[in-house]
Amino acid sequence: MSTESLARFAAELRFTDIPAPVIRRTEDLLVDWFGSAIAGHGARPVETIAAFAREMGPADGRSEVLVGRTRSSPYFAALVNAAASHVAEQDDVHNGSVFHPATVVFPVALAWAQALGASGERLLAAAVAGYEVGIRVGEFLGRSHYKIFHTTGTAGTLAAAATAGHLLGLDAARMQHAFGSAGTQSAGLWEFLRTAADSKQLHTAHAAAAGLMAATLARDGFTGAQQILEGPQGMAAGMSQDADPARLVDGLGTRWALAETSFKYHASCRHTHPAADALLEVMRANDLRAADLARVTTHVHQGAIDVLGPVVDPATVHQSKFSMGTVLALVARFGQAGLAEFDAHFRDAETVALRDRVQMALDPEVDGAYPKRWIGKVTVHTTDGRVLQGRVDEPKGDPGNTLSREEITAKALRLAAHSGGASEAEMHGAIERLWNVARAPSVGMLLGASS
Repeated sequence: MSTESLARFAAELRFTDIPAPVIRRTEDLLVDWFGSAIAGHGARPVETIAAFAREMGPADGRSEVLVGRTRSSPYFAALVNAAASHVAEQDDVHNGSVFHPATVVFPVALAWAQALGASGERLLAAAVAGYEVGIRVGEFLGRSHYKIFHTTGTAGTLAAAATAGHLLGLDAARMQHAFGSAGTQSAGLWEFLRTAADSKQLHTAHAAAAGLMAATLARDGFTGAQQILEGPQGMAAGMSQDADPARLVDGLGTRWALAETSFKYHASCRHTHPAADALLEVMRANDLRAADLARVTTHVHQGAIDVLGPVVDPATVHQSKFSMGTVLALVARFGQAGLAEFDAHFRDAETVALRDRVQMALDPEVDGAYPKRWIGKVTVHTTDGRVLQGRVDEPKGDPGNTLSREEITAKALRLAAHSGGASEAEMHGAIERLWNVARAPSVGMLLGASS
């Protein structure tokens, strides 16, 4: 009865149950997510989804569409904000579940909190419920699931349902119905990467909106499958070969999985980060320049090969963020792989030449540690004949090598400046409100959206 236990936890969790350090971490993740959401301003896939929402949704509403400075229903605000926060590839990730919680949890939490006039405490507690549920569902579905399915699109529907259901005050029985309706809508396939399609933003938009809808329907008596996760025709049966039901209830109320979540430092797929950090370490230790690199081998886990392997000659900025060679070339050239570097240089002749000198090799140690730990190992062959080894056990942004609040704020400001989605003054004002959201009697508009 793991689904039942997980639903009861999500329904009965209270703000006072959550340790203070976990609340502070939730605030960190919220500010980090806000920066990623603003970074989606102007991105073509996001603007297409936003236009769809304007056509289908109300002309005004109680919830804020961040990239458009408009208001809409909670459903369409969550839809757009979820798409927006997953395009810059800077939103958070939980290593063990290979799941991006923020991009499906906070759009729902913000939309319903604004619509209900809920307090900041309620928003934060709902977000914690969403993180804890989504992470455990991702861990439950396992590595075989991730090989084909984008876990943020699948487990994300359950995370969104838990978040919305908590804000709507669902009891345990109705929360379980919400999970059933969310799980039956879970979707998201990796095939889009092969042709640089826009599906990744649709995955998060759909997961957030479908989870919100599932919880709202459950509030009004709509029923869903009772064992949607581990039932004989449930998610595990259809989407996994190594599902572990024990992961669904692992440490509920004592192990706070949210606190294990990592921030993304580079603007690329997280599978590239360990190798990027390891390469930087080698280059700094040996005073190397990009021109000194004759060949780079990244020693990776199978999940990296599954996701990044199909991207051989990236055609778009977004697809290039799933190219190990492109990411390492940018890191070698500029010391980082940020939004500006991708936009201006992903197809440069120098980047392409170095990209083609990077290869991935399956490493038993790295693969054995994954997904709990994402170890970075590289072998660098230099043009003068040296062979250098690099290793990073905790990439920048992991809990043991985390970002400070100052770094999170600076990252959000950079993202907004790059997209033009908000002025520096607007960002400072919104971020200050988010750092203090736990004391807010109601969650209002962050950027002064017009009706």
